[in-house]
Amino acid sequence: MTSAAETIAKDGNAAFAILKTLSNEQRSAALKAIHDGLQSQKSRILDANKIDMQNARDHNLSASLVKRLDLSNADKFDAMLSGILDVAALDDPVGQVTLARKLDEGLNLYRITAPIGVLLIIFESRPEVIANIAALAIKSGNSAILKGGKESYQTFKVMSEIVNETLASSTDVPAKAVQLIESREEVGDLLSQDRYIDLVIPRGSNALVRNIKDNTKIPVLGHADGICSIYVDDEFDLQKAKRIVVDSKTNYPAGCNAVEQLLLHRNISEEDIKSLVQALLDAKVTVHVTPEVKKILAQTSEYIQDAAEDAFDKEYLSFDITVALVDDVDAAVQHINTHSSKHTDSIITQNEAKANKFMKGVDSAGVYWNASTRFADGFRYGFGTEVGISTNKIHARGPVGLEGLMSYQYQLRGDGHIVGEYVGGGGNKVFVHEDLNPKSVKL
Repeated sequence: MTSAAETIAKDGNAAFAILKTLSNEQRSAALKAIHDGLQSQKSRILDANKIDMQNARDHNLSASLVKRLDLSNADKFDAMLSGILDVAALDDPVGQVTLARKLDEGLNLYRITAPIGVLLIIFESRPEVIANIAALAIKSGNSAILKGGKESYQTFKVMSEIVNETLASSTDVPAKAVQLIESREEVGDLLSQDRYIDLVIPRGSNALVRNIKDNTKIPVLGHADGICSIYVDDEFDLQKAKRIVVDSKTNYPAGCNAVEQLLLHRNISEEDIKSLVQALLDAKVTVHVTPEVKKILAQTSEYIQDAAEDAFDKEYLSFDITVALVDDVDAAVQHINTHSSKHTDSIITQNEAKANKFMKGVDSAGVYWNASTRFADGFRYGFGTEVGISTNKIHARGPVGLEGLMSYQYQLRGDGHIVGEYVGGGGNKVFVHEDLNPKSVKL
């Protein structure tokens, strides 16, 4: 007997078989229709979101989770809709020739970008993920199965209805190309559908990601934590450092790209250390300091606390940051590689050689020089939006946009050619390899 999860996975696979053959114009038109549908139903979506927000407060969910859940901010809702149109306007990622090689007269080999297949996206809190993923999946020719968290159920339900109704009524994209499931029980079964599902993308807590990785044979793309660090070198501009550190921490502390660790070169003057930390205190950030930093500050404040034993391995997701001293750039690199989650880390320095050493040495998906860690975002990278941040080293890394949802296939176009006529295949004809310009090829 076919389970509900198997039916969902099969339907997604069947939709993918059609979706990947559609033109860029057809796929982009579907995105514009989804944008218009969500925009026209804004009040309905926000009413549902209010219910989720109240339920979250009633159940005492964390402030960071509630903030991620909230769609009431006009900028956030408009950015979600804008992201859909941004993706629609991007170049077609499907069918691009990345290698062209003439093997013999009339026998040409091409490497062509192709969608991955069926994506299973499991996320917590952020209801805008529905729009982000639907846009990226359709534009890249992939079908998607989305499962939202119970805390976003009302918003999820309304948005899913709008997306499904739009695809079914006014686009060439199969309605099952984007499926939105509500039952928690189906998730476990879906994780076993490796025959039909090609990639799992979890977006949520460490526990969520770990649980998924432990319970599926399907490849998983994502990150468990966002422990981002900033190292301030002794050759630095104080005003730049203040701006960058405060922005990295306070712009959106619930984000996985918010800074959690601040490492200061121990040769920085005590006056500058105090000034830099004071900028955080003025922003009402609680600084968790080591004993030597506490000694330098020489003051008491409700916003100054002793660093706990696990402070360097903590993702606060709040107005909190750990502050410590390190000997030099090498010590900073070693510290970060030991404690970071390989997400995004930044160096603040005026010394280019030290900056290059840091960026080559830190083993993270994003390494920055004199820039806020909050730039680690698909929208800010010009990807339109993202399906998430990957700390994997195989396939996609960092903010994953359209390119990260693509694979490739080899196409060989011949005219009766057989291996038996070539050396190594029993014949006496030598291979002729001639690289062609992929950009000049039109298939």
